[in-house]
Amino acid sequence: MHPRRAVVAVIALLPVAAVVCASGNDERTRGQIGLTLWSQEVEAEGAFAWVVELTERFTARHPDVVIETVYKATEVIPEEFESASTAREAPELLWTVNDHAGPLVVAGLLRPLGDLFDQDLLIDSIVMNGETWGVPISSGNHLMLLCNRDLVDAPPATSDELIAMARRVSDGERFGLVYDQVEPFWMVPWLAGFGGEVFAADGITPTLDTDAMIATLRFLADLKFEHAMVAPESDYATMDALFKAGSAACIVNGDWSLGDYRSVLGDRLGVAPLPTISATGLDPAPYTSGKYLFVSAQVSDEQLDAIERFIAFVTSEAIQTELLQTFSRLPARRSVLDSDAVRSDPILSDAARALAAGVPQPSVPEMRAVWDAIKPQFNAVLAGTTTPEDAAAAMQASALAAIEAPR
Repeated sequence: MHPRRAVVAVIALLPVAAVVCASGNDERTRGQIGLTLWSQEVEAEGAFAWVVELTERFTARHPDVVIETVYKATEVIPEEFESASTAREAPELLWTVNDHAGPLVVAGLLRPLGDLFDQDLLIDSIVMNGETWGVPISSGNHLMLLCNRDLVDAPPATSDELIAMARRVSDGERFGLVYDQVEPFWMVPWLAGFGGEVFAADGITPTLDTDAMIATLRFLADLKFEHAMVAPESDYATMDALFKAGSAACIVNGDWSLGDYRSVLGDRLGVAPLPTISATGLDPAPYTSGKYLFVSAQVSDEQLDAIERFIAFVTSEAIQTELLQTFSRLPARRSVLDSDAVRSDPILSDAARALAAGVPQPSVPEMRAVWDAIKPQFNAVLAGTTTPEDAAAAMQASALAAIEAPR
């Protein structure tokens, strides 16, 4: 998701992407309430098909409503939603990651939702300027350490243990650890392990040129160059393929991957929080978010009534339990998150433990500037073309320039 799993899709190859739950515009002409939902769930894991089927079930229960469900790649949603809103053609619903809340709220394109659901029943939502902007569908979206128990007895608890294990396993064809060396979403959790954060206490001023950032970049560079324990290069697809093929003992990946890896490894899959940094005694803190429903500011009162019913359906115990069992995703509904279905499952309970180590991902618009500033410098450090010190300074300068630039 997130920076974390931005999936570029060719719509022509996804005929289901333009699928209309029920029968679309023909139904609307008969007086039904029409809604359009854009979802960034991908077909690779069957998640988009599940969203489509979910909306069909809702329509079966509420025949006065018809929902058109359209796939949109994560990275195109903010821009396309803004363009559609300008043309008064915005979808009424977005099913997407929390990153999108900040810019869309600032642009005035979303409706606050605090009056549409019981917030006490669900995990914490996205709050900006005193208003609630998203209905949580799932919790998590957090990174953790996943290991193949055929290659390592148990996930390492500290960075020293991780390095020792990985050096034993790594031989040039098999690696102790793989992770996405391209996207900064995979770098930022380690920053907390060295005592750093991306923002100052005000939540909007970047703090990237720090000793903590330099130490984080040096740590990750050492894993690659000094310890030779990670793949020479790996984006998301590469790390995923290596782990599934048994060519990596451990991988840093998110809760969205649990169902897939479980089908490959079964009970040989080990799950744990990211290991404590031995040099500091501090724990890495992955960003947590999950998936959310957002509502266009342009919806009518009639549509809002239908949306309130859809929110109740999606966040019901039955659907939240189905989400958990089908995709091994931690639910947003507290009663299901605390249920025996999670506690009795070693993988899910360990995933919940990893979730507890995380921190909410900032939803402020300034986060986009931070991601864009970190990425090229993070990549350059791992390519060996710049130093951690120079990279940290360049990150800070770039983030500040982007935030201060006229909009």
